[in-house]
Amino acid sequence: MQPLYKEMKDSEGRTPQMLFTQEHKGLVESGEKWMKDTGSSCMLVATLITTVMFAAIFTVPGGNNNNTGTPMFLKDKSFIIFSISDALALFSSVTSILMFLSILTSRYAEGDFLESLPKRLIIGLTTLFFSIASMLLAFSASFFIVVGHQLALIIIPIALTACVPVTLFAFLQFPLLADVMHSTCGSGIFSMERNERHY
Repeated sequence: MQPLYKEMKDSEGRTPQMLFTQEHKGLVESGEKWMKDTGSSCMLVATLITTVMFAAIFTVPGGNNNNTGTPMFLKDKSFIIFSISDALALFSSVTSILMFLSILTSRYAEGDFLESLPKRLIIGLTTLFFSIASMLLAFSASFFIVVGHQLALIIIPIALTACVPVTLFAFLQFPLLADVMHSTCGSGIFSMERNERHY
């Protein structure tokens, strides 16, 4: 649309922006409802992960030394993997919570659906996926610390089974993430509009 046409008014005195807002009012409301439902569901999962990961760091596998208070398997590689993955799961799930909280508290204006809300959804889903993967890695490391020395044969099947939820989440959420990324960052009329704003 030429810049001159943006200020023109129709027979009822409406600009193109006013007409667009009026005609797409229902679409904005349904988009707001979908965003809130998605944000609430994902935030619940991220909150559960945060709670579990926060508690897990204080109840370390193998227990603590009664004399020094340090973890029994402090120098074990599996314990280091457990500690790092637990911390990563905690931090990424907290980031995910903040992203979904910012979605829930958004004003849901038309312009927010173009860039702001999709980017928050992308970051929220990505960090949620990373927190789930880190949580299952922490579980596998903890499982190896506790029973790995006695039952070495079942470690590989348990580790492979731990990959199933991560893979399932990726397959279920990747189409949504790909669509949002394509519409937000890909080529199209919306990206042309964003580029025009920078000139």
